[in-house]
Amino acid sequence: MRPLVLKTEDFDDEPVRWLRERCTVVECAPGNDGFAESLAQADALLVRTYTIVDDALLQAAPRVRVVARGGVGLDNIDLRACERRGIRVVHTPDANTQAVVEYVFTLIGDALRPRVTLTRAVSSAEWRQLRAETVADRQLSECTLGILGLGRIGRRVAEVAHAIGMRVLYNDLVEIATAERHGAQPVAVETLFADADILTIHVDGRASNRGFVGAALIDRMKPNVLLLNTSRGFVVAPEALAAFLRAHPDALALLDVHEPEPVTPDSPLLGLPNARLFPHLASRTRTATSNMSWVVRPLWEALSELVGGSPDVT
Repeated sequence: MRPLVLKTEDFDDEPVRWLRERCTVVECAPGNDGFAESLAQADALLVRTYTIVDDALLQAAPRVRVVARGGVGLDNIDLRACERRGIRVVHTPDANTQAVVEYVFTLIGDALRPRVTLTRAVSSAEWRQLRAETVADRQLSECTLGILGLGRIGRRVAEVAHAIGMRVLYNDLVEIATAERHGAQPVAVETLFADADILTIHVDGRASNRGFVGAALIDRMKPNVLLLNTSRGFVVAPEALAAFLRAHPDALALLDVHEPEPVTPDSPLLGLPNARLFPHLASRTRTATSNMSWVVRPLWEALSELVGGSPDVT
């Protein structure tokens, strides 16, 4: 019998067709009719961001030998529970690096470079007025960029910022070779938050990062700081950030990730004029989603080894 893969979230069509040539693929999200029955029969799980693969789910999946997550982080996968059961976990760690980096600089550009669009012909006086009113306060080359977390994405952000001419600081848990820093200077985390004109967060989902950016660090930020978070929503304490933004109207927070998702009505950041909340868009390019969807290749390789089948992945 062909192995059965339970797909719980959306993936690009072509990788799914490729997988169907090799496996039986059942599409069903947790909570939907038939999910429990499919889970009990599944040899592998194909998930994205919002399927929580924890001990309770795996207890109901006795046949599962592979969990494939189309994405970078494994925050929604209980790795210890998988290890105890001999379940192999595969993912796509570099699938969306370029997409996230481009998104970060898009947000920075939107925030710092005001511009108007002409929808009609204007007089010479209006032309001059528009040009006089539309002036950026800062150029990127005049700004210090702080990067919290110099992993794959953080390093690429540093590389781009260095090319633009920014001064770049970073803080990370591990020592990073000078050649891999792209000109970024290591500093204490307190210095990072105090000195950065623009601060961008790129940390992983380890438990110790929950609430890491709390009041003690937030209150060190400059009153006109530009803060970006495209990593994990739970890293930033929302109440502390909301208090800071209310006290410093020239500061601006651009938040692409949230805890929980979707954003709930009681979020203290909703409605603040200097907090812009986005629906987790950093990786949303066709290239990145395709890269993440091709996690089906390592899924099939692992499944072939563990439960049998042809290892051909052409």
